[in-house]
Amino acid sequence: MLVYNTTYNIDEEVLSNFLIWLHEVYVPEVEKNGILVKPRLLRVLSHRDENTECFSLQWEVESSALLHRWHLEIGGKLNNELLKMFGNKVVGFPTLLEVME
Repeated sequence: MLVYNTTYNIDEEVLSNFLIWLHEVYVPEVEKNGILVKPRLLRVLSHRDENTECFSLQWEVESSALLHRWHLEIGGKLNNELLKMFGNKVVGFPTLLEVME
């Protein structure tokens, strides 16, 4: 099993709108096709800046091939929507992790 993690650094000025968008648009849209499952949203405590907050959104995915398919079919579109709505006030970087135990 793999974990697809995206860590977001969010400007406090758009934080509440970003969290609403994440819960009402992003997560439901990702869940529709069933490739990424079991979403978990975590607050990152170790990287706090004065005017930003960090969150980690994690999903389980069976394989890197399925994740690649998800990026081609859905991920790119959602990333473009994120950029259009929040610009540089929300910056995310993905990490693919392997569950060892």
